[in-house]
Amino acid sequence: MTASATLALDGRSLTIADVQAVAVHGRRVTLAPAARDRMMIARNIVAGIVARDEVAYGVTTGFGKLSELSIPHDKLAQLQVNLVRSHASGVGPALPEREARAMMLLRANVIAKGFSGARPDVPELLCAMLNAGLWPTIPEQGSVGASGDLAPLAHLAVSLIGEGELHRGDRTGPAAAMLAEAGLSPLTLAPKEGITLINGTQAHTAVAALAVADARALWQAAHVAGAMSLEALLGTPTAFDARIQDARGQEGQRDSAALLRELLAGSEIRESHRDGDPRVQDAYALRCMPQVHGPVLDAIRFAEGVIGREINAATDNPLVFENGEILSGGNFHGQAVSMALDFLAIAMTNLATIAERRIDRVVHPDLNQGLPPFLAKDAGVNSGFMMAQVTAAALASECKVLSHPASVDTIPTDGSKEDVVPMGMGAAWKLRRVIRNVQHILGIELMAAAQGLDYRRPLKSGPRVEQAYARVRAHVAPLGDDRVLSGDIIALADAIASGEFSA
Repeated sequence: MTASATLALDGRSLTIADVQAVAVHGRRVTLAPAARDRMMIARNIVAGIVARDEVAYGVTTGFGKLSELSIPHDKLAQLQVNLVRSHASGVGPALPEREARAMMLLRANVIAKGFSGARPDVPELLCAMLNAGLWPTIPEQGSVGASGDLAPLAHLAVSLIGEGELHRGDRTGPAAAMLAEAGLSPLTLAPKEGITLINGTQAHTAVAALAVADARALWQAAHVAGAMSLEALLGTPTAFDARIQDARGQEGQRDSAALLRELLAGSEIRESHRDGDPRVQDAYALRCMPQVHGPVLDAIRFAEGVIGREINAATDNPLVFENGEILSGGNFHGQAVSMALDFLAIAMTNLATIAERRIDRVVHPDLNQGLPPFLAKDAGVNSGFMMAQVTAAALASECKVLSHPASVDTIPTDGSKEDVVPMGMGAAWKLRRVIRNVQHILGIELMAAAQGLDYRRPLKSGPRVEQAYARVRAHVAPLGDDRVLSGDIIALADAIASGEFSA
């Protein structure tokens, strides 16, 4: 856990960077006093409805297709518990710790917004669990992304009432025992608090918030790898001239070319072949990096906007307003984030495909400008990076399959009461896998390009590329005789994920 200042949740000002800080780096959280005051206004409205025995969806009625059934006053507490238990029906792999923590944070933040009608006790317990390093087992499959991420959020909710299991460090145990060990007590759910906990987009939005941060780091790393490959292949930076980009006017393209110019400035390798090189143009994988990487940045910025708004959105149903009205709507519907996730998967796949083509050019004996075949020492006896390119090709192909959008699919659920759903969790875990694939592909490119630079010595690249080369060599030694490359690829992918190659 870090010692940075405690983050106060107010339901309005959470950022994607805050999500990273809490979910990944352990920043402490608390409930802002102003949020507590807003929550109590909504809570008193709910209490009044219960006291007057008025009809209000999810408070004094059943849920979904059963919303027309009125619930007796003496069964309202059981209604909320049964709701949580019955909806905890997820399957499949559990969300990684950082995604579970992000989900807890987002759920606390949306309740803190003050439209839920829950007591402050609910987000305060979530904050306390985050600060204690507790997180629940949350299966990633079972949500269609509308009426909220019902199953994943229900698995979170059952841990708050002392059921299911919780993790702390490398230990796992019954939720009630793990809460007690941390000095915490489970909740006894009050009217509307069960539905408050499970209605919302916080499962797939949690994955999205972390993924979009990873995507931005990947975008930067792709330029570092691409610049290194261009140098290894004796390419020309002419295509990155600002005037070419200005003539088109696309913002992401301009920014991509500017970053490439910075990375390639001061290169001895470039000067060595500036005159007398018969090539006028490089292949698209080199020349068109701004035209491919640029739209990826545009997509990332779009997704950051959608996700940045969603992490502060009131996504419950019904919503409690300060004038005493409780209104049912559809803010739990995850189409906005689902489409952004699909768009990001397509964008990341484009990074994958162009990087794989650069790898091929670096290792291909007919294309790599005089470098040894497959960058191998004593080629034939050694295979060098032959199979590393095959791995990159396999991963890029998988990305293409995974980039088919989930958000265009829908299957009616809940007796067709929920008849149009966005499949947000499917979009989320697909994107997570695409991002990991691209991290591995760029790891392969960095490794191959660094080997290519070794064969260009004593000439050096520009200072920025040389710094990246040194970081590669801190993780991976030059390839002499053949060795198992899998560990090297993973080491570089992990370094990319941690931000070491963010330009």
